[in-house]
Amino acid sequence: MIKLLLIEDDANLGYIVKSSLEEIIGGYEVCIAENGEEGLSLFKSFGPDMIVSDIEMPVLNGLETIKKIRETNQDIPVIFATSKTTARDVTTGYDIGANNYIKKPFLPEELDAHIKALIHLRNNNKTRAKNALHKIGEYVFDPKNHFLIYDSDRQILTAKESQILELLLGNKGEIIKRDEILSKLWETGDFFFNSRSLDVFISKIRNYLSKDKSIRITNVKGVGLILDFD
Repeated sequence: MIKLLLIEDDANLGYIVKSSLEEIIGGYEVCIAENGEEGLSLFKSFGPDMIVSDIEMPVLNGLETIKKIRETNQDIPVIFATSKTTARDVTTGYDIGANNYIKKPFLPEELDAHIKALIHLRNNNKTRAKNALHKIGEYVFDPKNHFLIYDSDRQILTAKESQILELLLGNKGEIIKRDEILSKLWETGDFFFNSRSLDVFISKIRNYLSKDKSIRITNVKGVGLILDFD
């Protein structure tokens, strides 16, 4: 049973999604919040496995809601369900901590596919041995707890940043194709927006690692990326 917190101010859409997932598709328990403030409260009391959130809502919008949730929980999968899917909107959402987007209007079966892809990815990540700390040049990388340490400075990573860095590290010194990164870490969604989002994440990771000049993340145009360090 997947416990889904749906944060959506459109009561009709909320009813359709809840009834479709629970009664037609099955395997879901759906709890609906009508705004971000209610969503924060239900996140604590309901204990969901997954969050699907609208962005434009009264009281507290979706971006601010997920930003607050990410302050205490980096792991729960989050999908933004919205018509706001310009490149800027998407990269802002990923920067805050979204794992994926689904564009309105959508079919419940499409949402089900997005949810199960993210659950599958999360479960695969949990089965991997991620307790070890890794050296990246002068940095220490903890993929399980999502942080980088340089001397006494600790940089907290988002779950997506940590996944990308771990994938690059696992292919150190070798080209990893962009398509492979996108298929492994996004699985579903719009290729163009996901690719743009990947560029944003890579830029942030480069910045995090900039204190050690021996660390290089090279973009091989039209092919992929290489992480290398001395």
